[in-house]
Amino acid sequence: MISNLGAGGIILIGIGNEFRHDDGVGLAIARQLQPKLPPHITITEASGEGVGLMEMWQDAEIVYLFDAVQSGDKSGTIHRLDAQKQSIPTKFFNYSTHAFSVAEAIELARTLNQLPAQLIIYGVEGKNFTSGVGLSPEVEQAAIEVVERVYLEFRI
Repeated sequence: MISNLGAGGIILIGIGNEFRHDDGVGLAIARQLQPKLPPHITITEASGEGVGLMEMWQDAEIVYLFDAVQSGDKSGTIHRLDAQKQSIPTKFFNYSTHAFSVAEAIELARTLNQLPAQLIIYGVEGKNFTSGVGLSPEVEQAAIEVVERVYLEFRI
């Protein structure tokens, strides 16, 4: 559960490209979360470029990232990673169109002692990363489940 905040805030970041099918799952999650979030929680979207992510979260105490991953697990598998407790496998984000990926940004922030107090990554195993719009059915279902899990974590 989310504890009381200090000086920082809460930011939720949906990552992806909605024009590459399942790569848009992070954006879909962010958009589904938006209507029920209390005003003290900021939600935004990003392409996944590492430096930009580090700038987005620099003043936040709690950060949630939502993105598509590809680790070889079954499509629609949900991975929940806590960056304070584990390193983030770079293989998860191999579909990033940027040279400096989500995982690399997290590990650089860790090295520079600039990780938020809490950094949670929800990665949804994608299936189709070709050009086009719309999520695979199993990825769309996983997005709904991630939204439900986040609501439970934030007691919404």
